[in-house]
Amino acid sequence: MASRHRTPLAGRSVLITGAARGIGAALARKAAARGARVTLVGLEPDELARVAGELGPEHLWVEADVTDADALAAAVRRTVDTFGGLDVVVANAGIAPLTTVMTSSAHALARTIEVNLIGTMLTAHAALPEVAKRRGHVLLVSSAAAFTVLPGMSAYCASKAGVERFGDALRLEVAHRGVTVASAHPTWIDTDLVRDTEAALPTFAETRRQLPGPLGAYTSVEACAEALVQNLETRRRRVFVPRSVGTVAALRQLVTGVLAEKVATAVAAKRVPQLERDIAALGGREFGTHSLGAQPSSGPAA
Repeated sequence: MASRHRTPLAGRSVLITGAARGIGAALARKAAARGARVTLVGLEPDELARVAGELGPEHLWVEADVTDADALAAAVRRTVDTFGGLDVVVANAGIAPLTTVMTSSAHALARTIEVNLIGTMLTAHAALPEVAKRRGHVLLVSSAAAFTVLPGMSAYCASKAGVERFGDALRLEVAHRGVTVASAHPTWIDTDLVRDTEAALPTFAETRRQLPGPLGAYTSVEACAEALVQNLETRRRRVFVPRSVGTVAALRQLVTGVLAEKVATAVAAKRVPQLERDIAALGGREFGTHSLGAQPSSGPAA
């Protein structure tokens, strides 16, 4: 799938977590098409092998849980041994619980933070020594949820806000090494994670459809992956999907300030009871069908 034309990614090695499906798999295809050699990391070996097979024999897949530091270190070693180094790391793996705080188990809350935030930090930690050798790039997939809020997304919003702040501090720590750091902020992308949530929670889906402007916008996986792969080439500090989300980020105090909160509280007073009835109907299920990372790691990956 490598492009015949020279691109900024041609010959570069790129490691992507959460690459078995959705945004990660689509980004892997985009990067490979631009001549990159890609390592796909995730928890679904059959899916990882299928996507890697599409990309071609020069690409690599590794089964690993992003909350397992040893497994991530092994994935980086495999990448360096296979490609001779590592230029770019994309911390994309993430999960979203189907709960409010009141209806959640302690496990669901903690696991969301563990995968989305700690997993991102461990991914960067494992990759940075090799990325720094090549004065490379780190892309952390946060979300528009880093600066907006909805009931039913408490743990997810907290984790993604943490990813953004982590990236901003990390950027300062590694700039003198020639390493660049970006955070990505998509809204609603047509992925299994979003489809699972909306299928399970009709009230959540209705709330999302009534959000104004870019906050309620649905974007295809292809469009999102295109925006991310462009960031791997430009190495800018932020990428918004769609671009209009950048305006929301700049005006985040309006979105999360006192007046906006009063409006949101009035809506939530009606919606949260409905949402919690949806949650109760799930019979104890707290994550979507495809959120394999919601379960704790059973040990180091092979």
